[in-house]
Amino acid sequence: MQDLKIAIIQTAIVWQNAEQNRIVFSEKINQIFEQVDVIVLPEMFTTGFSMQPYKIAETMVGETVLWMKNLASAKNAAICGSVIISEENKYYNRFVFVHPSGEIEYYNKRHLFTLAGEDKVYTMGNEKLMIDYKGWKICPLICYDLRFPVWARNVEEYDVLLYVANWPKPRVAAWDTLLKARAIENMCYTIGVNRVGTDANHLEYSGHSAVYDCLGDKLTNSIANKESVEIISIQKDHLEKLRNQLNFLNDKDFFELK
Repeated sequence: MQDLKIAIIQTAIVWQNAEQNRIVFSEKINQIFEQVDVIVLPEMFTTGFSMQPYKIAETMVGETVLWMKNLASAKNAAICGSVIISEENKYYNRFVFVHPSGEIEYYNKRHLFTLAGEDKVYTMGNEKLMIDYKGWKICPLICYDLRFPVWARNVEEYDVLLYVANWPKPRVAAWDTLLKARAIENMCYTIGVNRVGTDANHLEYSGHSAVYDCLGDKLTNSIANKESVEIISIQKDHLEKLRNQLNFLNDKDFFELK
């Protein structure tokens, strides 16, 4: 079974400047010289966590998605992260996954961050996405979704839970704890990619991007408050061996979301 090599990019984001952020991420991505399978960028990686989508939203045929398609093709790797998207007179905090082939899949953030008024300007998503990629099933979620384990519950038998975020420094202990918890309770690899730096609202972000295996063991070494590109291989055989040995998911509760 093929391992999956993932590059996680932890960096500062230029406030509401998509062009400059594309330049920054292009430079970092072009410095990845080994072949990887997936490149993960943070939440709202072209703008920062902005509540002004009417000023900066793009479309699914806009510059950023085109940039992702071109890079995915050039690097022969999937590229993903969340972008502010305008569609049918609504705004979405949308996770976009671009395959090397150019195929696009997306997930709209379900749990909008009411503390910042995200629910007042963005439209909530209502469907989970399961991405089939190179023999792996990946479930992408966004930032505040991390606090809601029922939504993340592994009833689809996914292999990887993937969070992109703008998670602020004062609550980063929750980020660390919940990423580890989601990995353990769902018997899956869990990836969290967060930004660093300070935004225009004077919020600080310390990163703490990480990958955990299905027992909650941390596999990465990103340094808090530092920009970094970290590459980690996750192993399907390791995951399946532990699931077969322990069988915890076989005893899960079944439920329906209302």
